[in-house]
Amino acid sequence: QVQLVESGGGSVQAGGSLTLSCVASASTYSDNCMAWFRQSPGKEREGVASIYTGTGATTYSDAVKGRFIIYRDNVKNTVSLQMNSLTPEDTGMYFCAAADHGLICLGAIVPATYRYWGLGTQVTVSS
Repeated sequence: QVQLVESGGGSVQAGGSLTLSCVASASTYSDNCMAWFRQSPGKEREGVASIYTGTGATTYSDAVKGRFIIYRDNVKNTVSLQMNSLTPEDTGMYFCAAADHGLICLGAIVPATYRYWGLGTQVTVSS
């Protein structure tokens, strides 16, 4: 059974940091492409960062490049997103997602290419 469980959301002031974590089932995590997405009210879900769990290769959206870091823990089957220098524009529901295979990480971070989703965790950044 595929399971993605996010944690770590919360409220923070602008300029602060938060770290989100996503624990995956072993079969879902191994040699796969996993990513973080976010969505705020009235906006489409957007890709934030992806990581190939095999090599740790990463991709970031332009909106977060240089501020966010995605990394994985192969022992705990966990993908985390360290978010620094947060701004109110980073506010939204953050979702962990997993693809069907690692090759997905070669492309853009788009929702349609990810098959499995967590329930999301809310991040609120106040000015």
